[in-house]
Parts: sequence; C-alpha cells; structure tokens
Amino acid sequence: MQYSCKLSLSNEQETEKLAQKLAQHIAQGVIYLIGDLGAGKTTLTRYWLQNLGHQGAVKSPTYTLVEPYTINGTVVFHFDLYRLNDPYELELMGIRDYLDVPNALFLFEWPSKGGDEIPQADHVITILKAEDESVREVIIESVSETLIQALS
Repeated sequence: MQYSCKLSLSNEQETEKLAQKLAQHIAQGVIYLIGDLGAGKTTLTRYWLQNLGHQGAVKSPTYTLVEPYTINGTVVFHFDLYRLNDPYELELMGIRDYLDVPNALFLFEWPSKGGDEIPQADHVITILKAEDESVREVIIESVSETLIQALS
C-alpha cells in the first residue's frame, strides 16, 4: 500500500465518525478488516453500511461466511472468514460469482484465511485493542492518497 495513517479511537462515537468518512470516500473495492476477536471489525462495518444508506440490521456473517446488501444501487458483500478451515471452501461456496459483480464493495474480515481465493486489497484497516480496553488503535493502509488525507 502506498499511503497510510494511524488513528486512535476512544469510544464508539469515534468509530462511527471513522465509518462516516470511509463511506464518503469508499463505495467500491476490496477492503481487508484485520483485528483480534472483539476488536471492532463488525462494529465498524455496521456503521459504514449505515452511512452508505443501509436501513436494516447488519448481522455478523460468522456462520454464513457472507452477508450481501444492496444499498442505493451499490452491492456490498460482507465476508467473515474466521470459521474457514481451508481457502478452497470459498471456491466451493461460489466466491467467483460474488467477485464478478462489477463496482461492488467487498469487506473481508479475517482475510488471511482466504489465501489466494480472495483478491488483493485496495484498503487495509487494522484495528488493535490498546491496554485500555475502550481504546482502539486503527492503522489504515490505502492506494488512495485522498482517503488518507481526509482521515489525517
């Protein structure tokens, strides 16, 4: 990734503000969401989808592997690969059909489990728990200088 920034989020409201900026600048492409269990990947995704215009609930796709959404004409696929045992399982579930959707937004939690079955990321968001459990350190790596400038 060419550009990066580091942010500190002290509360859920700051996570929501980050999601709002992400929604303003990213409506398509491949996003990797990296972080331990409970770091806030799904929370960030929920706020992101709401800021894109989603009105309903945002479920964690832990058991389904993928939750699809259509938001204002944009197709969004939220993947959670945590329970994946082998990247080839993605091929069996028809991941190519999802990846063939033009101009879609692909959010991948636990992308390391996807191996070569998932495309390279346009943006990587790493969420780390700080010593203070309520604080999150967020590192965003991106191909977009405009995004990083907006977040800095």
